[in-house]
Amino acid sequence: MDLIINILGWIGSVLIVGAFGLNSLGKISSDTKLYQIANIVGGICFIVNTIHLKAYPSAFVNVVWVIIGFVALTKKK
Repeated sequence: MDLIINILGWIGSVLIVGAFGLNSLGKISSDTKLYQIANIVGGICFIVNTIHLKAYPSAFVNVVWVIIGFVALTKKK
């Protein structure tokens, strides 16, 4: 189980940092569904990982991160 939780943490890292990097380099816009979905899925992976590790402040940050992503995604037309 620990291996799966660690893999989820790495997936979350790649998705969030990847989306941020692509946005910073002008490859994708933060206005795209892809950007928001990468942040939402990455945040969910981080939530699972940080709760498992009992890193509750980090889990809280990622819950907020996911909520922001969902709000931004629902505002997309």
